[in-house]
Amino acid sequence: MQVDLNRSLTEQGPFDVFIHKLSDHLTKAGLGDKHSQQICKSVEDYLALHPHMLVLDPLQNVQCLLDRCTQYSLLEREPLNSLKDVFTPSFVELTSTDIDRNIKLLRESNVRFPIVCKPLVSHGSSMAHQMSIVFNEAGVKDVEPPCVAQTFINHDALLYKVFLIGDQHYIIERPSIKNLYPGGQKTVFFHSGDVSCANASSALNNMENMICSSVAVQLDPVKISRLVSVVRKLFNLSLFGIDVIVENKTGRYAIIDINTFPGYDGVPQMFEVLTDYIVRQMNAKEENVYETALNDLPISSYMSTTVRESERSEHSQEVAGCLNSSLNLDNAFSLEPAVKLDKAMRFRSSQVSHLQSCSPTIQESGVKPPSRAGTAVQQGEDLVSQCNGGIKLPILC
Repeated sequence: MQVDLNRSLTEQGPFDVFIHKLSDHLTKAGLGDKHSQQICKSVEDYLALHPHMLVLDPLQNVQCLLDRCTQYSLLEREPLNSLKDVFTPSFVELTSTDIDRNIKLLRESNVRFPIVCKPLVSHGSSMAHQMSIVFNEAGVKDVEPPCVAQTFINHDALLYKVFLIGDQHYIIERPSIKNLYPGGQKTVFFHSGDVSCANASSALNNMENMICSSVAVQLDPVKISRLVSVVRKLFNLSLFGIDVIVENKTGRYAIIDINTFPGYDGVPQMFEVLTDYIVRQMNAKEENVYETALNDLPISSYMSTTVRESERSEHSQEVAGCLNSSLNLDNAFSLEPAVKLDKAMRFRSSQVSHLQSCSPTIQESGVKPPSRAGTAVQQGEDLVSQCNGGIKLPILC
């Protein structure tokens, strides 16, 4: 169900999974917006009180992507050094309107013309996507700080959106800016969505009369997989996208932006993949909490029952049904920032202390702990519901 961020989360909970797109509120809070600060504080306080709840994604990890200079700096420091022919184009943060100072910073940081100037904040408003291309030093007067100035890399007008859902990724090809060269042109201002959205048509991505590389680009799946692994490990996120271009003369892969919780436009069966990932993460969390609890219980307290494979499949479909209803796939990512899944594979740490007092109405299994991949713990009528076949399972409400 959709969460009302203007109401107490405690009144709307409890939650087992908290899926959000709070990036805009986080950005505005950092810029001093009182309303967004209040919302972020409320969410942070609630998450602190429920550390075992699955959160997609942790707020502190999302924050690393909200500032373009921060995300580029993190990428540049070490991670990409382990990957051959993968890089982040040279960049520098510009905070002043002093033209001479900015030209000096561009030279010192080896940022070469033409340059792309992007707002420092990557989320929070449509202004985050208002950019410009500067072709020469005379155009530096058009820079609107604070911004990040980045060397423009010719890539034959092809952008690859690499969308991640947990441990799976999908590559969607999009139009992009045509090859450009330094010269006497005037600064060009544009909105990135007008250039790189699906079916976007713009003078900037018009390939007519454009000289392209003679070799057709074929992405190396192994290299992309390694790139994804490095970036995912660096930012510790599950739902995000990586913008990748291929330098037309060298074939090197350049990461030019990373976005939290993208739209996933063009990803096949996105909903099913997301549902499956959530269920697997809930199972893993349940397993960890359960085994931790077992370590503190006497052997006689172990209780388990086997769940048939078909019933597990039915439960996953039930989880999917609730998620589908909550997200409303027709406008899946245009909802308010927070969505909850209520009672998904229910087993929370706050109830571990009740295990010893539960009646062992399910058969005791001796010293062998149950396999959580196919078991459920009966914790009382408040935690479980009767399913077909006489087996009690936690279900989505």
